[in-house]
Amino acid sequence: MAGPGSILSTTVAGISLRNPVVLAAGTCGYVDELADVIDLTRVGAVVTKSITASPREGNPTWRIIETRAGMMNAIGLANVGIEAFLLDYAPKVAAAARRGVTVIGSVAGYSIEEYVTVAAAMNALDGMPAVELNVSCPNVHGGCEFGADPAALRELVSAVGAALPARKLFIKLSPIAVGKVGIVEVARAAVESGADALCLCNTMPAMAIDVHTRKPRLANRTGGLSGPAVHPVVVKIVNDVYRQVCKPASVPIVGIGGVLSWEDAAELVLAGASAVEMGTGLFVDPRSPLAVVRGLEKWVRDQGATSITHLVGQVGEAP
Repeated sequence: MAGPGSILSTTVAGISLRNPVVLAAGTCGYVDELADVIDLTRVGAVVTKSITASPREGNPTWRIIETRAGMMNAIGLANVGIEAFLLDYAPKVAAAARRGVTVIGSVAGYSIEEYVTVAAAMNALDGMPAVELNVSCPNVHGGCEFGADPAALRELVSAVGAALPARKLFIKLSPIAVGKVGIVEVARAAVESGADALCLCNTMPAMAIDVHTRKPRLANRTGGLSGPAVHPVVVKIVNDVYRQVCKPASVPIVGIGGVLSWEDAAELVLAGASAVEMGTGLFVDPRSPLAVVRGLEKWVRDQGATSITHLVGQVGEAP
């Protein structure tokens, strides 16, 4: 299915993918936990759980809840930390790569020093061609997310890039930029400071209240909204950033947000995404990426294209 040389083959920042469907960070385990239910060689890539410098237990329950049009989570970056990741999961990354699975690392942190520590460790791993920075974490020095502050983001991307010479650097942005700074300007800052690809977008800040108890439904009070509810928002963000930043700079976009069907994935491709990540969809059906791959392959043929790459950014003007 969609092997090398097929109409779904694509590249993101020079990394060859058998198809553009990627399993998103935090939704498919550390490396290969979903291998029991889905053949990971049949998707484009797998993104690891976000790893921080030190282990984190994360937030108390409830930290995942269903909403009317998606899911909310406030996991709190629960993970084993970089030392345990290197000990327990680095061999699995290398083994997955030998089987033909593309594994992308995910890094989170609360300071530039933390990001650099984890990224430098991942730079030495076998079988990991790229690292995705989750920049939606609060900046302990500046008080807001790195992804909401172009100046702080430039400093972060430059520092991590220097610590990651052997890997491609993907930047995963938040859909919300604070104040007058819009997502396009944040994206521009990431590209100009060395990002090899942009991942658009992380979850959208949201809140749910139990009207009977009058308490927040998430123990953390607020969390991130994902799923179908955010999809149209992300389609616009991807198209805006593609037209104004990434197309002129020849920097690829990975679209993330509410991909539950091949039509959702196709929309993001037409908007400007070279690949898409699936997250909430894995909770609905962990085998759904295979259906998306099949649907995309038929769609490309129906469009009369010989490669999905020919459809990237090809949304037409409104009649």
